[in-house]
Amino acid sequence: MALIQFVRNYDDLSSERGFQFKFHCDKCGNGFMTQFETSTVGMAESVLGVASSLLGGWASSAGNAAREVERAVGGKLHDAALARAVEEARPNFRQCGRCGHWVCTQVCWNAQANLCTECAPDFTQQLAANQARAKADAARAQLETKASQTNYVSGVDMSADAYVQAPMPSSNTQPAKKLCGQCGAEVGDSKFCPECGKSVAAAAPIHCPQCGGEAKGGKFCRNCGTKLVP
Repeated sequence: MALIQFVRNYDDLSSERGFQFKFHCDKCGNGFMTQFETSTVGMAESVLGVASSLLGGWASSAGNAAREVERAVGGKLHDAALARAVEEARPNFRQCGRCGHWVCTQVCWNAQANLCTECAPDFTQQLAANQARAKADAARAQLETKASQTNYVSGVDMSADAYVQAPMPSSNTQPAKKLCGQCGAEVGDSKFCPECGKSVAAAAPIHCPQCGGEAKGGKFCRNCGTKLVP
């Protein structure tokens, strides 16, 4: 029997229902799956098995016979299916004459050199990749040079006992409320106090009649507690 020559990397996805194989490129690992091929022996055994379960087991001997047939010819059927699968997948692969690897034609085969891209890298692809890498390296070097020419620490005190103070974290404090100078009510953006009707802009500061201190809003003096609003 003739040997089946093809890639060393393949998955056998066959079952009792039929045959299917997946071949992989030796270099990049890309896979190609063959069409599923139904096994006539497997289908016959399945039909006999169903008949046996439905008709009380009278066909069980026929089912056993089918399994024996599969054991006898399954190897030949499998090998024949594998050989057909190889021919189906072969156009997607080439064997490198230098390293012996089977590689995919779409990515890993250099048609001009008639070798795989591991043994004969594609010049155009390598040139494009090296050009992009050189641009990135040059841009990085230029940024470092430009950064080194800029003085970032001109205002930093480098004396022995000097330290740069870390910035304080932002607080969640709310802005101060705007209060009426006459009665202390919150006025917001109003021009007149909604509580006493005084003009917010023209409202004069309230002084405590008891201690004379400026009240700065509120109904009671902050210094002595005297009531400010009758």
